[in-house]
Amino acid sequence: MKKQGRGYLECRRCGNKNGLIRRYGIILCRQCFREVAKSIGFKKYS
Repeated sequence: MKKQGRGYLECRRCGNKNGLIRRYGIILCRQCFREVAKSIGFKKYS
């Protein structure tokens, strides 16, 4: 198991390793983030 590097983190929801959003400790891939963002409390401004 990897302890560091690019392939270490994976999406908490689907396990994808590409397009991760790590800010604020979210750790979701961008596809899952788009599905869950509204329920977490994020707003789309544009």
